[in-house]
Amino acid sequence: MGSDVGPPMNGSGEGLTVDRLCKEYPTPTVPLPILQNITFSLQRGESMAVMGPSGSGKSTLLYILGALEQPTSGSVRLGADEPFTLNPKQLAAFRNHKIGFVFQDHHLLPQCTALENVLIPTLAEGAGAEAGVEERARGLLERVGLSGRMDHRPAELSGGERQRVAIARALIRRPALLLGDEPTGNLDRKTADSIADLLLELHSEAQSILILVTHSAELAARLPRRAELLDGRLEVA
Repeated sequence: MGSDVGPPMNGSGEGLTVDRLCKEYPTPTVPLPILQNITFSLQRGESMAVMGPSGSGKSTLLYILGALEQPTSGSVRLGADEPFTLNPKQLAAFRNHKIGFVFQDHHLLPQCTALENVLIPTLAEGAGAEAGVEERARGLLERVGLSGRMDHRPAELSGGERQRVAIARALIRRPALLLGDEPTGNLDRKTADSIADLLLELHSEAQSILILVTHSAELAARLPRRAELLDGRLEVA
């Protein structure tokens, strides 16, 4: 079923480059620095865990990398694309085509079946008309072990099953960059290990770039590169 994962599309597998990234939030007195001069790069097929105390800016970093939040200064480049130079329509298309997100909370639509949830990212810009997209969604759900649960709604699925649906949804557009924000944080240890296995396996097959924000030292140890965010600065091992 590796073909259901597939390599990144749209020529976007070249790499991620983050250069002197800074983020500040305004306060009544002076700006509050959250991220300071963060610089690193990852190539296609590489992965990195980001750790750090609560409130250190890990999620903010992830949201900037995923083009969900603007940096104060600095640049992010994914392949040939610089998302923060794009207009809003182009930026939305960039996120939809090239970024996959797996959050701590699965963010599934409760009224939709597992299959319908996986297909949601393909509905924008007429993407639902793409040949074979439903077949690909079914293949991904089979790949994550949910072949018999495609017509179930989130309330009928376990926590681990809901997170598997979220992983399939994140991969439906064959993203170049896969981002996880505490993707195993709400799960028991056995289920968390299973989800981690799945994420790492699918990332390897797709040769995407994987960045996981986590408090779990066990999960971080499974990724070849690790970084710690402290006082707004990222120390990359």
